[in-house]
Amino acid sequence: MSFLPFILIFFIFYFLLIRPQQKRQQQQEAMLQAIEKGDNVVTSGGIHGKVTGVTDDVLTVEVAAIKGERIRLKVARAKIDSVLKAKGEES
Repeated sequence: MSFLPFILIFFIFYFLLIRPQQKRQQQQEAMLQAIEKGDNVVTSGGIHGKVTGVTDDVLTVEVAAIKGERIRLKVARAKIDSVLKAKGEES
């Protein structure tokens, strides 16, 4: 009977902290795997750009075009924070 409070605390932590974090992590991993060429993304550093190339772990992101030259960065897939939807595109 003295273990009942500890078991109760464990279940509270599981349902309020651990389980939601696992769901967020799964959603983030699914979002990262679904990135395709042409998607607009934001990196964890705050850089906005358009994906122009995709490999297993590295994305090529076009961030600007200056005087006809395109500025492209290679970014680790894990450092993408979010994928932005284009106007008119449904989720």
